Amino acid sequence: MLRVVTAGESHGPGLTCIVEGLPAGLELDLDAINADMARRQLGHGRGGRMKIEKDAAEVTSGVRHGSTLGGPIALTVANRDYGNWEERMNPWPVEADVPEVHLPRPGHADLAGTQKYGFTDVRNVLERASARETAARVAGGALAKGFLAALGVHVVSHVTQIGSVRAPEANGVGVADFAGVDASPVRCLDPEASAAMVQEINVLRKRNESLGGVFEVRAYGLVPGLGSHVSWESRLDGLIGLAMLSIQAVKGCGIGDGFDLAGRPGSSAHDEIFYDDARGYYRETNRSGGIEGGMTTGEPLVVRCAMKPLPTLTKPLRSVDIATREPAQALRERTDSCTVPAAGVVGEAMLAIVLAGAYREKFGGDHIDDVRAAVAAYERRIGWKPRGGGPR
Repeated sequence: MLRVVTAGESHGPGLTCIVEGLPAGLELDLDAINADMARRQLGHGRGGRMKIEKDAAEVTSGVRHGSTLGGPIALTVANRDYGNWEERMNPWPVEADVPEVHLPRPGHADLAGTQKYGFTDVRNVLERASARETAARVAGGALAKGFLAALGVHVVSHVTQIGSVRAPEANGVGVADFAGVDASPVRCLDPEASAAMVQEINVLRKRNESLGGVFEVRAYGLVPGLGSHVSWESRLDGLIGLAMLSIQAVKGCGIGDGFDLAGRPGSSAHDEIFYDDARGYYRETNRSGGIEGGMTTGEPLVVRCAMKPLPTLTKPLRSVDIATREPAQALRERTDSCTVPAAGVVGEAMLAIVLAGAYREKFGGDHIDDVRAAVAAYERRIGWKPRGGGPR
């Protein structure tokens, strides 16, 4: 079993991620881990916080000389901004009089969290609910991606919509096509759509608005049969939906053509099955997004996530002061205009964690070589021919 747990608050001393269940002998690349940390900070529309933080993950246990030891791995990510918040966020009592926050934001965890946990200070909720927590997820997800890469699986992402601007369908793309996606200021594969998305952010930001959008995450090189049809708890699409919808501000998740399938006749919704000796079983379409019956089909796995606009606005919405119950404007803090490009990187991490867990459950193995041998034996049994790309 693979288990990933994060801890930490947005403006606290730092974030922690514990990854448990990776096999021994897996060689890790610190530069690759920190490259993903930096990618999470990318994107036109980010705010002032990203000028302060230079995220990097420090491994403090579970790794020796670059290889995993088989035990839990701990990673820490420092919050450089903590120096500006030390009195307000110190884990221990301080002499200063720290004012409480009483102005919950519509669309955030603020009000429900204070009600649930009996707090009078909204900061006790918003600090943990903040998407800053995803820095720890990306650190842990980078380890999962390293494990998957050792098995020939690669996870990538791109942005397909920001605000009202939609990119054309990215048909027939493979792993290599994503090599330059981070060069786009919004991580979009289509140059014209990328420019239009930047303009959309600029226009809405001047109106004191935030923007949502859609990002797509893909995994290439998966074997068929990850997940299972035998129980609702083991269906891989259910696990993916849980992981993706746990990302802050994500309100919708679709596998493959997702919601679009609801309006099609059956003959245009499913992927016909073919076989030849050279390719084995294959599909000419991938409307299911690489999952049927809760299991991978061997085609590229395609997951699309819809992200709502961020709830912290430079022109706050109407709210209620929870101390006085009087009308008031919601809390205004430093914020971003758009984080959809960064959310795609978080989506990569979450999909990698789910897929790494599925490989660990199916193939076991105390050492990475044991895992490779088990995967190879399975591929021989089913006559599977690994592939790095596929139709879309």
